[in-house]
Amino acid sequence: MKRIAWIGCGKHANEMILPQLSRAGLEVVQLCDIQAEALASTAHRFGVAHTTQDWRDVLNNSDLDAIGVAAGPQQHVEIAKAAVQKGLPVFIEKPPAATAKDAAELASLSEHSRVPVVMGFMKRYSTANRMAIRLVHAQEFGEPASFLGHYMTAPSYFVKDVDYQGFYLHHCVHYLDLVPHLMGKPVSLGVRHYELKPGKLLLHVDFLFEGGGLATLVMGTHQSRATPMEWWQVMGDHQRVEVRNVHEVRYYRSPKFKVDDPEATLIDGEDTLIWEPNLTVAANEDHKGYLALLRDFAAVVDGRTPINVPVARDGAQAMRMLEAMIHCIDTGNRVNF
Repeated sequence: MKRIAWIGCGKHANEMILPQLSRAGLEVVQLCDIQAEALASTAHRFGVAHTTQDWRDVLNNSDLDAIGVAAGPQQHVEIAKAAVQKGLPVFIEKPPAATAKDAAELASLSEHSRVPVVMGFMKRYSTANRMAIRLVHAQEFGEPASFLGHYMTAPSYFVKDVDYQGFYLHHCVHYLDLVPHLMGKPVSLGVRHYELKPGKLLLHVDFLFEGGGLATLVMGTHQSRATPMEWWQVMGDHQRVEVRNVHEVRYYRSPKFKVDDPEATLIDGEDTLIWEPNLTVAANEDHKGYLALLRDFAAVVDGRTPINVPVARDGAQAMRMLEAMIHCIDTGNRVNF
């Protein structure tokens, strides 16, 4: 197993990431958090003896193969830069940085140093999304013509004050990685927005891609988190792929009508395919995608480069698109890349 130090012992890391590390082939040998109680609790839960409240101590540990961070956008880029300069591969949870400029600087440093930085864009990795992405990228699907989708949340970012920055950085950034990953290089972006009331924001984001592909992405903060939040569809020529609530895939081709055919049956390679998991064996599934993503990170630490792994340059692109989206909201003007 490769040896990793993990920085950031909040609820997200405890529930979503740390339980998957050993399954991915990564041994947590050191933990770090500025909060002593969270650090002690996490160390006890995962059986980690070596702890510190200063992330700089982690970089002085000579017995590491990699570092992982889930702390906050400013800490992400600061710690990742220091780790890269030490020659240590880094996994950083989204967002990659507080600004597109910082994210681009991290990407340049990673590329120049040839030390990989892997981004926590797990939307590429949920089981249903991974299957659908392969269909969209397959030669027989052809050029993707359109993306249509929604990715909603509740006003839970605004318990005290209405500040949409958290919604932008921690929610929207996911699909600003996923949509270009499906559709290709974006050339322009525009936004229509509607604030139902403070804390309840609706965005309709439209994209134009090289080659002419189009996308419409709906995001907002006015739905219950107890209801399905995600749905997306990509259309090609006489084909389309849909993913419903990160667990069901539907692949439509161009079948013949059945009603007038007395010999009608299901035809392989022509009729619709539908996949959904057996939720009674949930331990075998990876609906959120963290396990598959961390397995790819483990492969990166081992010197391999999985084809779809999101790296620092992808994080920089997502942040550039995020800032373009905010600019459109503030000014009403479309942004060309």
